[in-house]
Amino acid sequence: MTTTSVPAAPPAAPGRPRSWVRFAVAAALTVLAVLVALPDRLWGLDRVAPFAQIVAFRPYVVVAVGLLGLVFLVATVFRRRLWPVAAGLLAVAVAGTAIVAPRLVADPPPPAGASTLTVLAFNVWEGRATPAALADVIRTERPDLVSLPEAGIRFGDRIAPLVAPLGYRVQSSTGRGVPDVAGVTVLVADSVGPVTVTVGTSMEIPYLEVTGGRLDALRFAAVHPRSPLPDRLDVWAADLSRLGTWCAGGGPAIVAGDLNATFDHSVLRDAARGCGDAAEQRGQGLTPTWGPWGRTLGPQIDHVLATSGITAESVRFLDLPGSDHRAVLTRLAVPSGQTRSAGAGAAVPSSTGSASTP
Repeated sequence: MTTTSVPAAPPAAPGRPRSWVRFAVAAALTVLAVLVALPDRLWGLDRVAPFAQIVAFRPYVVVAVGLLGLVFLVATVFRRRLWPVAAGLLAVAVAGTAIVAPRLVADPPPPAGASTLTVLAFNVWEGRATPAALADVIRTERPDLVSLPEAGIRFGDRIAPLVAPLGYRVQSSTGRGVPDVAGVTVLVADSVGPVTVTVGTSMEIPYLEVTGGRLDALRFAAVHPRSPLPDRLDVWAADLSRLGTWCAGGGPAIVAGDLNATFDHSVLRDAARGCGDAAEQRGQGLTPTWGPWGRTLGPQIDHVLATSGITAESVRFLDLPGSDHRAVLTRLAVPSGQTRSAGAGAAVPSSTGSASTP
């Protein structure tokens, strides 16, 4: 019996990965990039942890996603199959850039001839900032209104003797025995006239509202919403929502302080609808004012907001000793009729103490 041998089949050559696998990997990486770079565009995902914290650093996240996309783009020279990953990441980076880049473009300057108000906002970090350095800035810049978050009676008592000779009234939103971190203090220049300073309690940290004198119909609010801690996001959102009291209040207003939010947070965008941001108007909307690794690398959470018609002529960010925040100094052009010219009222007597609600 003759046996015919059949040659064994050669081993199968390794095939290319199935195309659906690489597209699935590309899709997964793209979705991850969208989650960290654009959570506010996903049905308010930026209102929950950890996205409420991550989106504050969107400019940095966008840069990181873009660089990673470029790495994969270069890698396609050697492995063309990587192009879906590069395309997905670069698309997210482009979308994120389109959101943040306009903050680097200044608006047209305000028309000449308007009245001006100079506003300083500075979180003094639990009252640790150096009063003498702050007083030096006030002596040089002569702001009309100063908002000092995390400053209570204790810090007010320290700054008052330094600014009273310069013609400033000092009032705090809290009484004695309350730590500085739980209060807000406002300084009002005598040139603003006989104003009324009232305490508001609709935010967890009491805020101050200044009215009257040269401000006329304009209201000035010194505020400090709570920070977006993972277990306090409801308080953070509720505090920010109160900004509508001024931005959508039907009259001219300025809001200054540490808002603990950037305009990458949908909560702030919704609450501040009707207000413009001084830094964005001058093309400095990405300048950091605080950061976990130093105040020169981080988000812009300190703001000066003003209702429509009030426009920033200039904005400067100041590094003062003792605080983990930068100060925001802005000169605002206010249309005639919203404020009276300087000298319209009598000087405000210098005093220190907790403002009282009428």
